[in-house]
Amino acid sequence: MKNKTRVDFKYICSYLSMIGAKSLFILLLLCAGVLAYYFICLRISSAKGEEYAPPFSIYTIVSASMTPKIKVYDVIINVKVDNPTDIKVGDIITFTSTSAFTYGMTITHRVMDIQIVNGEYEYITKGDFNEVADLAPAKYSDVIGKAKLKLPQLGRIQFFVASKGGWLLVVVLPALYIIVGDIIKLIKITRIKRDADEVNKELKSKVETATNSISNQAT
Repeated sequence: MKNKTRVDFKYICSYLSMIGAKSLFILLLLCAGVLAYYFICLRISSAKGEEYAPPFSIYTIVSASMTPKIKVYDVIINVKVDNPTDIKVGDIITFTSTSAFTYGMTITHRVMDIQIVNGEYEYITKGDFNEVADLAPAKYSDVIGKAKLKLPQLGRIQFFVASKGGWLLVVVLPALYIIVGDIIKLIKITRIKRDADEVNKELKSKVETATNSISNQAT
């Protein structure tokens, strides 16, 4: 009974290790896909010689200004807006801020009102948690995209992996585990092959001895 329990525990550990390795592979594959996507966008922008807005953009929320709808560490996927009239009151947009305190920062807030100034659409925005609207409106030319999808708390993984401890735990240690596992398998295979060669030599020696014995008896 103890042997069975030991075997079952070993099987469970092996199964969990396989699941962990596959999950890590999928995570790294997704990260590689995102990096490849942005690399392609940068190459397109460079080729066009002008600022290029990709059809999709991904941002991790780092402030609580949109709680409870969007929380810190939520990841927002934005879709590029080709026409300023496609943005309506109540939509959540991501834009480059021109406010004095947040100038140049990427902001994700809700549209509270829309106005046209000198022929250009401007959007009065406000964080759901904030008491007042943003100091400066978001011009259509500053809009990066409209929020279409929220991935709750996915940003925690991003920040964890970006840290030294996270990089060690998520990338380095699993990689070492896989390498050590492969080395152990190689050692086992080498040992099995060596044992098989010894058995073959022993059998060959016995066969030769038996053959010689039979030949001597025949003579």
